[in-house]
Amino acid sequence: MASKFIITSFWVLLFLLPQLCRSIPLSTDSRWIVDQQGRRVKLTCTNWVTHNEPMVAEGLEKKPVSYIVRMIRLTGFNCVRFTWPTYMFTRPGYRNLTVADSLDRLSLPEAKAGFEINNPLFLNMTVVEAHKAVVDQLGLAGIMVVIDNHVSYPKWCCSNDDGNGFFGDEFFDPDEWVKGLTTVARRYHSHPAVIGMSLRNELRGNRQNPIDWYKFMAEGATAVHRESPNFLVIVSGLFFDTKLNFLQSNPLDVGNLNKKLVYEGHWYSFGYPQEQWTNQTNSLCAEVSRNARDNFLFLTTGKNPFPVFLSEFGIDQRGVNERDNRYISCLLATVAEFDVDWALWTLQGSYIFRQNQSNMEEAYGVMDFNWDKPRNPSFLARLQMIRQTNQGPGMNGPKNYRIFHPQTGLCVSVGRIGIFLGECTQGSIWRQNGGEITLANTGLCLSAAEDGAVRVLSNCKTKWVQASSSKLQLAVDGGNLCLEGSEFRSGVVVNKCLCLDKNLADLETCSENPQTQWFKLVPVQIGRSF
Repeated sequence: MASKFIITSFWVLLFLLPQLCRSIPLSTDSRWIVDQQGRRVKLTCTNWVTHNEPMVAEGLEKKPVSYIVRMIRLTGFNCVRFTWPTYMFTRPGYRNLTVADSLDRLSLPEAKAGFEINNPLFLNMTVVEAHKAVVDQLGLAGIMVVIDNHVSYPKWCCSNDDGNGFFGDEFFDPDEWVKGLTTVARRYHSHPAVIGMSLRNELRGNRQNPIDWYKFMAEGATAVHRESPNFLVIVSGLFFDTKLNFLQSNPLDVGNLNKKLVYEGHWYSFGYPQEQWTNQTNSLCAEVSRNARDNFLFLTTGKNPFPVFLSEFGIDQRGVNERDNRYISCLLATVAEFDVDWALWTLQGSYIFRQNQSNMEEAYGVMDFNWDKPRNPSFLARLQMIRQTNQGPGMNGPKNYRIFHPQTGLCVSVGRIGIFLGECTQGSIWRQNGGEITLANTGLCLSAAEDGAVRVLSNCKTKWVQASSSKLQLAVDGGNLCLEGSEFRSGVVVNKCLCLDKNLADLETCSENPQTQWFKLVPVQIGRSF
């Protein structure tokens, strides 16, 4: 029965091949990922885990694979970063396990019973076959796939001392790693859904060093490119994939792999106490945004830019973590500005088995615990601006902007009801000339009135400055009034600037949340098909 399922999926996939191949293979053009016609293809992905001990995609014990794939499309993702552990492809004792065997060895009878109800054909597949069966289903739905080598030994990731962190660690043999990359690249060589491979997730630990990074990442990149020259090759950095700054002085010695090389970075709220986010929101946002720019986003700029794939970011989607709630607005502003490709952590609302616990909940998951529906639709709606393709190859002419409000995910629009926050796909287009912000092609200026209203007027008296260290508060020059918004179709007004002194500098500490006043002028290209 398992082989029948695989054969049927193959023929259906072959029948749909022309539609699936409209965009692939993908390549790079400067800092952009593009299709065969040179049009930008923006990756807006979610992560889906297969690297834990069971070595099978999370959620298949709770819902049919077709249902999960359909939910990925319905929640707005065009791509999945699909993980795998090295041992699953390099060691017979792992790759020859059936899904049933894998669940039995971990004593997971409830998960096995769930497979029998929701995905019975998977039980007799090997874990390697099951991995491909999920990729096939993603392909049938037109969803692109990045195959991500997450760990070597199948287990939860990541800590500094888990043996999976860096070349030479207990479970991380470089030769076996290259063998695994080669095997997976060969297996998915001609698969119409697979657009690329990520070489390794979150290098880390006491062994990490740039010298070995250059040596082994070049070997891994070359091995994948040799086996599957159509794949994008995605290269991660050090310190949990937060640092690639050493590339500023010494590029990776692989060229651009015939326009296939992409770099990746991760960005979470971790490492800063909640009190700092709540008391110094502006200054901390400035700091973490600068860190992202200096450590990996810089690769999108300069004389020899590359695409950057923000392959992990995310929040506790229950909404109870104030550190996460403040960090995400900061991140969305920067990601919108740079218009990078990205993958949200994470799809799964629960794990079959993680850290010695069965049926463990994932608060960062798009899906709820039972995989019935999205956990937090309002958060997904806030991603609208970064889902859009705002920039691309050949950006010329006057700079146009949308004014983005990251706390709501909405943009400043002008309509019959005045100036309000609305969908970013319909957001008004603005231009900036010194301190003036004008509605494109009208000569009308964004203006603050004495009654706190905001209007567009032909008399351009209001000059705006980017205030606070975060540069996210648009303040009236010479005053202490800032642009402010709150919810969909609500009016945009000016109010006293939050957390700023009379000189528009950050207060040392501030108990208020200035994010209602955060706005980002996001560059956009108008009238161009990418």
